[in-house]
Amino acid sequence: MPDITSIKCNDITSRRFTLAMIAGGLVLLTGAAQAQTAAPKLRVVASFSILADMTRQVAGERAEVTSLVGPNADSHVYRATPADAKRIKEAGLVIVNGLGFDGFMPRLIQSSGTKAVVITATKGLKPLEKRAKGGHNHGGHSHGGNTDPHAWHSIDAAKLYVGNIRDGLTSADPAGAALYQANAQAYAGQLDALKSEIEAIFATIPQERRILITNHDAFGYFARDFKFQIEAVQGVSTESEPSAKDVARIIRIAREKKARAVFVENMSDPRIATQLAKESGAKLGGTLFSDALSDEKGPGATYIAMIRHNARMLAEALKE
Repeated sequence: MPDITSIKCNDITSRRFTLAMIAGGLVLLTGAAQAQTAAPKLRVVASFSILADMTRQVAGERAEVTSLVGPNADSHVYRATPADAKRIKEAGLVIVNGLGFDGFMPRLIQSSGTKAVVITATKGLKPLEKRAKGGHNHGGHSHGGNTDPHAWHSIDAAKLYVGNIRDGLTSADPAGAALYQANAQAYAGQLDALKSEIEAIFATIPQERRILITNHDAFGYFARDFKFQIEAVQGVSTESEPSAKDVARIIRIAREKKARAVFVENMSDPRIATQLAKESGAKLGGTLFSDALSDEKGPGATYIAMIRHNARMLAEALKE
């Protein structure tokens, strides 16, 4: 007859061995998970805040995205720093707008010695031409040749940006391709919904009231898509100070067209818009976001929030 004590000892030993194996397996799995979590995120540097937000929507938590030109800042007059060169050198992906908007980037990228993937968000875009003299030039600067670089104000163009950003992320981080594809597709759907929303907002604004008067000519793509007429003191760049002649011309046009409102831009000096409103008889219609997002507490902290805010501000100011 077997020794009961021996059987019990063997059973206890077997159970302990099994538990030890399970515990060991859990340790290995936990270690693997920690190693995966601890893996460094893809570092992405975008030239300015709007590009950075679009990139975050596509990259999700898989990348660390920063911008050189921050919220409420003017890319037209930005001067790169040694710290910017360091960030680009350490990046795995660099994203520029192109069309001359972020003209400081090519030299900065070259001088940084970076090995990062570099993509242009406007690749494949058919850009608008700069408009003729009449308030739409920009003081003789060569700002991107003869094209208007502010393409993100077209929601359709923003979808092209998203596709190029997705491809750039995939090139820099092929293991994340499925995630980037899914996020880009979902974001494109949000942009389609946004366009329908904006069209509905403007449905009650008669064509003759759709006059957009502002500091500089940043809203050409927006005007094309939503049938606005733009009059701006400066052209597509803010690099030069507007002349008294330019200000006087816009005042005259505002009076002739019986413009209802003049709008301030978040990254521009409000004094010009205030003067335009005072001397033309139009009201100040509020602040629009043109070349930069607001800070995180503001009404334009993301691209979608920015476009929605601008549309609502325009509709409110131009309604009866």
